[in-house]
Amino acid sequence: MDIQAITRNVEKSGIAARQIVSEMEKVVVGQRNLIDRMLIGLLCEGHILLEGLPGLAKTTAVKTLAAAIKTTFQRIQFTPDLLPADILGTQIYRPDRAAFEIKKGPIFHNIILADEINRAPAKVQSALLEAMQERQVTIGEQTFALERPFLVLATQNPIEQEGTYPLPEAQIDRFMMKIRVDYPTAVEEKLIMERVHSGITEAVCGVVDTALIDEAARTVKSIHMEEKIVDYIISLSAATRKPLDFGLNVGSMISYGASPRASIWLGAAARAHAFLQGRGFVTPQDVKAVAPDILRHRIILSFEAEAEGKSADDIIAILLERIEVP
Repeated sequence: MDIQAITRNVEKSGIAARQIVSEMEKVVVGQRNLIDRMLIGLLCEGHILLEGLPGLAKTTAVKTLAAAIKTTFQRIQFTPDLLPADILGTQIYRPDRAAFEIKKGPIFHNIILADEINRAPAKVQSALLEAMQERQVTIGEQTFALERPFLVLATQNPIEQEGTYPLPEAQIDRFMMKIRVDYPTAVEEKLIMERVHSGITEAVCGVVDTALIDEAARTVKSIHMEEKIVDYIISLSAATRKPLDFGLNVGSMISYGASPRASIWLGAAARAHAFLQGRGFVTPQDVKAVAPDILRHRIILSFEAEAEGKSADDIIAILLERIEVP
């Protein structure tokens, strides 16, 4: 398929994305970067981790996205006393039938809001691993496939906060993106105050069904990507593992670099970003735009970097500046 034909498909399928954005903006003030990244996750069926201080509309944004799509939604509030069975489900013995019966948990929905995921200990967080990676859940000896789309949108408070447990590296790598949610601007905050004070809230309608999302996702996969851009993506990931090979002196700041999942998701997210821009082809700017969200949780910093106050975003900025763009 030539690029002009792909672009026509992008224009046609992009209507669904614009309808979702329009519905979300009825409730969420500003935060356009957050909305775009959530759409990228939806189009790529990649799980998203939202990090930010309390009160920055993380939960509201996820609930609004789910409301704009004609699909099933479940919120799971993570707490220190939560058990894996509370998420996945369990076997219940029925004396009248002298047999066990499966009671499915809240994970059996299309969109899952894992609220304050780092408030629960590691064994509960790990209960999500199979569901997130393989789109299936095992209860006892039975395995159940999860309905598509299946999307986990998790919120967490910064790990320096009281009563939080850092996510295990194996789980955090399952998230396609980690999005930092920041404070609104003064103008946006004023609008938020006015909306809350007036009590006027617009109802969010389910404007898009899953068939349109599937069609848009197929269009995203068809978007053209030059081999030079594929090589650029691989270079960005490889530079986090062996920075000296790329003439970068940040090796002492990185304990572990990004896994191959980073390259896979970076390619998918770059295509989805081009789709949201109305293009049928990927440019290096698409890769640069999504790279921080894809890489920031996959770069494990050394003690030296933490002592110097360096963040993963600082290292990513160096990579994007120094690695040659095709």
